[in-house]
Amino acid sequence: MRDLAVRRDIYAYHVLHGNASFEEELPGMEEFQRRYESVRDHGLPYLVAELEGAVRGYAYAAPYHRRPAYRHAVENSVYVDQTAVGRGLGTALLDALIQACTKAGFRQMVAIIGETANKASIRLHECAGFHHVGTLRSVGFKHGQWLDTVLMKRALSEGDKTLP
Repeated sequence: MRDLAVRRDIYAYHVLHGNASFEEELPGMEEFQRRYESVRDHGLPYLVAELEGAVRGYAYAAPYHRRPAYRHAVENSVYVDQTAVGRGLGTALLDALIQACTKAGFRQMVAIIGETANKASIRLHECAGFHHVGTLRSVGFKHGQWLDTVLMKRALSEGDKTLP
């Protein structure tokens, strides 16, 4: 947790300048810590990637939805420092997150990708075995433009082939 401020700084870039997050204002440290603790309280993985001795990315899984029928599905989030993009951190983080969620017994992983123009995130997920399941057109408005949400999904372990 000592690097929470660094992770928040990584997230800040995506909130303030990008469309990977549909938040428009950076959450305070207290809220950022509450979110971290919520992931951990659910027993879900929260991973950090270091490059050259510094934190340059993080990824976590969160419950897909709160209703009990969704208990076997998680949603992933992957954020990489803008100075470290293209160096394999996103791939390493997502692969490790998939492994951790599979080991924990989850059956489905969902990616909700901000904006159809986010080709890097879409490609990252495709390479990790996700497939496109839908696009919600113009559901967000940020930086003066309407934004889509791309929905992708992949099975974990046996997926829906067997009962949990």
